[in-house]
Amino acid sequence: MKNSLVLFLMAIGVMFNVSAMNVSSLKENNLEIICADEYVKIKSSELTPPVIEEILKQYPTSKLGAAYKNKSGEFKLIMVLKSGTRRTVYIDQYGNWINKK
Repeated sequence: MKNSLVLFLMAIGVMFNVSAMNVSSLKENNLEIICADEYVKIKSSELTPPVIEEILKQYPTSKLGAAYKNKSGEFKLIMVLKSGTRRTVYIDQYGNWINKK
């Protein structure tokens, strides 16, 4: 009876240990996916001419609050509208608008 109780407790301990190791490895994989689309702040002088033209067409009365760029050449722009509200827009280096949620 004692042997079966010890064997049962050891089996439960092994099962919990294996499940804990699987959860920690899943967290590491998830972290890589989150960091894939990182933007770095840039100066407004680093914007390409097609991007500047599109900004002036779509937002003629707005100001550029901040500009960011990722490794793919996409820009994240924080536009300050005339009303004072901020709008985040995305555009590629060729002046094509990108819809991101």
